Amino acid sequence: MTALHKPEALIWDIPGGIHPAERKELSNRTPIQPAPLPMRLIVPLNQHIGAAAEPLVAVGERVLKGQLIAAANGFVSVPVHAPTSGTVSVIGPQPYPHVSGMLAPAIVIDSDGLEQWCELSPCVDYRSLEPSLVLQRIRQAGIGGLGGAGFPTAVKLTARPTQKIHTLVINGTECEPYITADDLLMRERASALVSGIEILAHLIQPDQVLIGIEDNKPEAIAAVQAAIGERPFSVRVFPTKYPSGGEKQLIQILTGVEVPSGGLPADIGMLCQNVGTCVAIHDAVILGKPLISRITTLTGEALARPMNVEVLLGTPVGELLEFAGLDQGKLNRLIMGGPMMGFTLPDFAVPLIKTTNCLLASTAAELPAPPPAMPCIRCGECAEACPASLLPQQLHFFAIGQEHEQLKAHNLFDCIECGACAYVCPSSIPLVQYYR
Repeated sequence: MTALHKPEALIWDIPGGIHPAERKELSNRTPIQPAPLPMRLIVPLNQHIGAAAEPLVAVGERVLKGQLIAAANGFVSVPVHAPTSGTVSVIGPQPYPHVSGMLAPAIVIDSDGLEQWCELSPCVDYRSLEPSLVLQRIRQAGIGGLGGAGFPTAVKLTARPTQKIHTLVINGTECEPYITADDLLMRERASALVSGIEILAHLIQPDQVLIGIEDNKPEAIAAVQAAIGERPFSVRVFPTKYPSGGEKQLIQILTGVEVPSGGLPADIGMLCQNVGTCVAIHDAVILGKPLISRITTLTGEALARPMNVEVLLGTPVGELLEFAGLDQGKLNRLIMGGPMMGFTLPDFAVPLIKTTNCLLASTAAELPAPPPAMPCIRCGECAEACPASLLPQQLHFFAIGQEHEQLKAHNLFDCIECGACAYVCPSSIPLVQYYR
């Protein structure tokens, strides 16, 4: 493992990784804008990993902004809140952001335009509360991880009692091309971010807090360092490389320690949280606000005004694209997420959900279709690019042959689906699709 010398701290490298064109300058030059209030909000009951929430409202009922409208269904689940005030018009299958185009259960709210909040219960003095009560506030606010798959945050914080969490890692990496939502959030909401980190540190009592940010975000780095002040949190800056933002990859970069195959960071006493999740924790505990909006990047060359917006969950994607000046004639593919790990959206009617960090409206020239796949030439490029030190070409052959035991033996479950292998493949084999 090579250590790259940094004056403030030691940084390690990860195996593999790639350097695709960043394209961040499209959307990171303007402040975060408020997105327009839609007439209808489609609020899916499942915007996270785990069980869908159970509706608590009826069609025709008036709801207030921030009101609980669906309860968590089991331990691995999160509740859902009304993003604005209005009337419940539908409870049932609605368009959902998934590559299949299938419908999913949702609550539809017809906005009344008043943005009338329900009563909130802020708690500035959270340190006087039992940690379990602070955790309960996070759970009740409907927070799932805002950086990746959307794992319920309170579940992640209920760490195994067998292992103390000694290192809290805050992920401000945002390594995927085009996406700048976390960059702008760190620049503009650094004090709320630090407040959220303090709440996490109060709950977990770690020995150290490490904040990882790639070196292509100088404004964010400066803002976070200024907000930290004298607090004992360490900002670690490291060279830009994809996929440094993977949870296990970031832990390796910041500590030099590898999460064991098939294991979780908690197994080695570490916990990772995204910067957006930290701000949501601040909003939930200090302000008493549930998670009903998020910062999302609107980008791509088919948009006249790429930018980052703070947008209500449930806002139809088409309305956001219109706000950013979509040229339908230029649009080739609409991707939710980035070009490496995102997926093509079936239509514009789908709502924005808690895990939507980016909408990429790309032209054909910008993200051309890959050429037809050719046979594997066993060049080994994919293995060199793999950040999890897997053997992608072997996994590819096992996947074609449905050899599930061999896939398991070759650690398929350590694959983070980053797409680095497919990106470098000279035969244009869509390797990640086989693993999925």
